[in-house]
Amino acid sequence: MNRRNARLLAGAALALLALPALAQDVLIRGATVHTAGARGTLRDADVLVRGGRIAEVGQGLSAPGATVVEARGRPLTPALFGGINGLGIEEVSGESSTSDGSLALGDGAKHMVVRPEFDVTLAYNPDSILIPVATAEGVGFGLLSAGATAGGSILAGQGAPMRLDGGLDPAGPKVLFLQLGARGAALTGDSRAAQWMLLDQLVDEARGRIPAGSHVALLTPAGRTALARYLDGQGRVLASVDRAADIRQLLRWSRRHGVRLAIAGGAEAWRVAPELAAANVPVFVDPLDNLPSGFDQLHATLENAARLRAAGVTVSFAQASDAAHNARKLRQLAGNAVAHGLPWDDALAGLTRVPAEALGLADLGTIAPGKRADLVLWSGDPLDVAHYAEQTWLDGRALPMRSRQTELRDRYLRSAVPADQGGLPRAYAR
Repeated sequence: MNRRNARLLAGAALALLALPALAQDVLIRGATVHTAGARGTLRDADVLVRGGRIAEVGQGLSAPGATVVEARGRPLTPALFGGINGLGIEEVSGESSTSDGSLALGDGAKHMVVRPEFDVTLAYNPDSILIPVATAEGVGFGLLSAGATAGGSILAGQGAPMRLDGGLDPAGPKVLFLQLGARGAALTGDSRAAQWMLLDQLVDEARGRIPAGSHVALLTPAGRTALARYLDGQGRVLASVDRAADIRQLLRWSRRHGVRLAIAGGAEAWRVAPELAAANVPVFVDPLDNLPSGFDQLHATLENAARLRAAGVTVSFAQASDAAHNARKLRQLAGNAVAHGLPWDDALAGLTRVPAEALGLADLGTIAPGKRADLVLWSGDPLDVAHYAEQTWLDGRALPMRSRQTELRDRYLRSAVPADQGGLPRAYAR
């Protein structure tokens, strides 16, 4: 074979490796199937996957030609929610050139820039090295978020749910992000009260009650169009807010303008749980939020999730610190919520069905015929960090259970190079 042909064959082989693996028929046999849906938990059950979708769930299933996985009683769950973060638009949190989650076109103090048309999904990178770290530990989807920052506004911009399947496009409807309370006051003239004044003005602009050419107008024409899509229940607005009084004001504002809400954080949400349940507002809580980090969290408690759920609020989870790098740890937070009173089944739903429903992902979040075959087989209890994901499937494709972290582990845990091969330290092993 000449050198030119060898290069062509090598290039073709690399191209084939770069293509996503085709979905195969898979029969997962004898699992403890946590459906996260109406059928609850099924013991010694089988799940048949055909064409990337769940075809059957039951006992004694057969599928000639399918790849058979013997679960031997181990837990099978839907792929997990990875939280609200920058997974796919952030590589190194301390390096601004690798972080695309916020907009800062103004000077902060004198000139506020409100651009709800800002859409972080346009910067999404499905090849981020953080994504395999998450999928190798059972995460299948998350909510890509826009953050409020100096030079921007409390109306931070739009994000969307993303499946971690290598695709570039959002998996569901866009979400508009809003920052309220003490953390947003610096963007509203150092006034919490001014947040509601400005939000009312923005709604008036979006509905045409303030002329586009007015000297007081804050929105561009594209911004008016973008914000209008979230009024009258057309889209989901996710507000980061903690103080009970601010949550009550938020509920009043949403009723006045027909805004469909969700809440992230909600450290004091348990104090207004009946109102949240009546308004059908899902809350993405941080179950480790306990000690007050500021005056908006004076009543924070580890029982927040349990108290909300007992009042009828739909509860999911989020984390505040380095959330993109730690998406895989969200199941640990759910386990902590269980330790403080949240029923186990509700905690699993908060990692699967609840966020899928809240974000408009009808074919995710449960194990049932017709749903996407986004599944995880675990070594044991998925909410116990002593156990791990043995295999993750997205659309019935078995993902490589490897990441940069596992590759570094394997490299540096090797033995030193033998003396007859140079005797170098193990860092030099191939």
